[in-house]
Amino acid sequence: MKTAIMGFGNPVRSDDAVGIYVIEQLREKLPESEDISIFDMGTAAFEVLFGLKGHDKIILADAVLNSNEPVGTLFKVPAEEVMKAPQDDPLVFLHGMKWDQALSYTKKILQDDYPEDIQVYLVAIENTKLEVDLSDIVKEAGDKVVRYILEDLNLSIPT
Repeated sequence: MKTAIMGFGNPVRSDDAVGIYVIEQLREKLPESEDISIFDMGTAAFEVLFGLKGHDKIILADAVLNSNEPVGTLFKVPAEEVMKAPQDDPLVFLHGMKWDQALSYTKKILQDDYPEDIQVYLVAIENTKLEVDLSDIVKEAGDKVVRYILEDLNLSIPT
């Protein structure tokens, strides 16, 4: 089974970079493998279309604003929420597209080759100031996401 792991976020917007932090940690901890592709997506979502072909499973990590939950709260979004019908909106501006919209288009393009197994980890944040450091609480939540992904892949964290 081939797995794509994607982290999203803006590296100069403080806690918004938690998805990128998760990817950095996984790159340090995961052994080289042809079965696992790790993508630092930054703020580019449309590229999702090109990274998913040939994968059986998708794992995404990102920040979420305005969740009405405390900062650092971790959400695991059910695949069904991501697998909704493709959005066919000709007014979607490709550079402003979010990853869920990009996945919707990916499903439409890949059709039967679209992975059924999708997991999305979201971390509640508030701070998106121009800073390069994560807050401690969001970093801890990012570490939890890393542990959950490694567990899901049946791998343990090297010490």
